[in-house]
Amino acid sequence: QVQLVESGGGLVQPGGSLRLSCAASGRFSGIGTMAWYRQTPGSERELVASITRDGTTNYADSVKGRFTISRDNAKDTMYLQMNSLKPEDTAVYYCNAVAFYLSTRTTSNSWGQGTRVTVSS
Repeated sequence: QVQLVESGGGLVQPGGSLRLSCAASGRFSGIGTMAWYRQTPGSERELVASITRDGTTNYADSVKGRFTISRDNAKDTMYLQMNSLKPEDTAVYYCNAVAFYLSTRTTSNSWGQGTRVTVSS
């Protein structure tokens, strides 16, 4: 099983920046694709950005040019640098990761508990 712990959320003014982190721990052979999702009340969880193990990234159109996803494979940790934040970025941000297990040739999909980001003056 994989445990994902997010950190870095908080309150920021419009135009400000925040950096989210997601650390994976547990018994696994490695972590494959990792991603950030976000969700607001009454809405479905939406993909913000994803990154493969070799560093290929994908972004939602709404955050392109403002957010940067990265990861440190040695630390099994993913980051989301959020710049030029807007009130519409306000949401709970969730970390998602796919772990793989070489001994059983299986994978697992895990979610973090979420970290709240509020963009408001």
